[in-house]
Amino acid sequence: MAEAASVTTFVMENRLPWLEDGVVAGVEGPFDAGVIYEGDLKRDCFIQKVSALGATLRGEMKSAPGDEVAIELASGHRRQGTIDWVRGREAGIRFKQPLDMLALINRHLINQPTERRAMPRVELRYRLHLKWSANLEPAMLRNISASGLQVEGEALPPRGTFISIFIDGLNVPAGEVVWQKGNLAGIELMEDLSWSSIIPWIREVGKNSGR
Repeated sequence: MAEAASVTTFVMENRLPWLEDGVVAGVEGPFDAGVIYEGDLKRDCFIQKVSALGATLRGEMKSAPGDEVAIELASGHRRQGTIDWVRGREAGIRFKQPLDMLALINRHLINQPTERRAMPRVELRYRLHLKWSANLEPAMLRNISASGLQVEGEALPPRGTFISIFIDGLNVPAGEVVWQKGNLAGIELMEDLSWSSIIPWIREVGKNSGR
C-alpha cells in the first residue's frame, strides 16, 4: 500500500501561517517530521504549515507563549523563534530570522528519491478561471500541489464535475472536483504537475507580487 503524501503546507505569502486567533484549520495529516528544541529538551514534532516568518507545529511541548525555542525542519533548516500561541498539542512559532521559502522547497525536493520527486503543497493566492460545460467562471487559487489544487469562488461546480483550469503562466492538466463545500472546492488533476514547471511559475508570481 502506497504511503500517503504529506500535507505539510509551504505558505509563499510573506505572513505568519495561521489565523489571527491562533486557530489552525482541521487537517489530520500526515505531516513532515520536525524537531523542537526547548532549552535542554529535544522533542519530535510535526510541521503543519511553514512560511518565511513562522511555522505551526503539532506535538508534545512544555513551552508557553513568549518562550524561546528552535525548530529543525525535515529539510535540515533550523530556525530560532518564539512561541506565539499554544492550543493543546498545536503551537505557532514566530521566527527570529525569515526563511527563504524557494530554497526550502528546493531542499525538500532534493531530499526525495529522484523517481518519486513531487511538488509539496504550496499555499498562495492567485486568480484563475474554471471551465466546465458552457461555464467559464473566475476563482481564486488557495493552494496547489503536484496532484491537485484548492480553489475559492462564488460559483463553483459540484463534486464529480470534470473541469479545465486556466492559470496565467502555468499549463495545468484537466481535473475533477472531488469535494465542494460552500465557496471552496478541491480539484484532483488527471495528471501530476511536475515540480520543474511549478517552481519557475512560483518564482515569477513572487517577483510580480513584489513590484
